[in-house]
Amino acid sequence: MTPVKSPESVRAKPDAVCVAAVEPAREAAIAEAGAAQVGEHLGHLVEGERLVTHYFASTHPGYRGWRWAVTVTRASRAKTVTVNEVVMLPGDAAVVAPEWVPWSERVQPGDLRPGDLFPTHADDPRLEPGFTDTADAPEDVLTVVEELGLGRERVLSPFGREDAAERWYGGEFGPTSPIAQAVPYKCFSCGYWIRLADSLGQAFGVCANEMAPGEARVVAYDYGCGAHSDATIDLAEPPTPDHAFDTTGYDTLELTPTED
Repeated sequence: MTPVKSPESVRAKPDAVCVAAVEPAREAAIAEAGAAQVGEHLGHLVEGERLVTHYFASTHPGYRGWRWAVTVTRASRAKTVTVNEVVMLPGDAAVVAPEWVPWSERVQPGDLRPGDLFPTHADDPRLEPGFTDTADAPEDVLTVVEELGLGRERVLSPFGREDAAERWYGGEFGPTSPIAQAVPYKCFSCGYWIRLADSLGQAFGVCANEMAPGEARVVAYDYGCGAHSDATIDLAEPPTPDHAFDTTGYDTLELTPTED
C-alpha cells in the first residue's frame, strides 16, 4: 500500500453528520484491513465542506505509528455518509522510507568505479558547443588543433569555469584550508607549482611535490603547505658524544696454566 501524506486542514464548517460517522468509517477500515489491524479512533480532520477524514490507529506490528484514514462525505441533503477513500498514512512517530531521489542526484563525487558510466545531460550548463569543425581539416591543422585542445564537441562554458573555480578555491586545496592557514609559504612562489595553461591558470596550478599533501592535485595560487621549495631549516651540526665504552682498544690478558 502506497503511503499518502496527510492533506493540510482547511477552513470549513464541520459537518455534524460526517463528524459523527465514526462507526461507518471504522467498518470501512475493517473491510479494507481486517478487524485485527484497526485500533482506536484517533480523531478527525475537516477536509472541506461535508468532507471529513477519520483516523484509526494501526495495530499491525509492522506499521507502528501509522494510522488508517477514512474519508467520508455526503450529498447536500443526504442523511447518510458515503465512504470516499480508505488509506494508511504515517503518523508523527511512524517509520517511513526516505524521500525518493533520482539516481542522477544520488551519485556523489567519488562514487564512480572502474567500468561505471555517468552520462552527461545534453543541457548541462557547465558545457557549451566547441564550434570547431575539423572533419575536413588537413593533417598539419589537426595536429595544431589537438595540441591546443580544440576540436572537442563541447567545452567548458563560462558558468562551468566559474563553478569549478569556486569549488576548488573553497575546497581542501584553497587558501582557507587549515594547512594553508598554518604556514607562511604560498604556492605561487613554489618551484613545484605548475601553472595551468588554461585561463584558470590565473588562479590555479598543479602541485608536483610528492611529499606535499596536494601532490598531483589542482591547488590555488595562494594555497600553501610545509613542503614549499623555499622551506629550509638550518640546524647546527650536533656534537658527537664520547663513547661510553672503548670499542677501539684492547687489553692483553695473561692466562695462568692449570695442572690439567
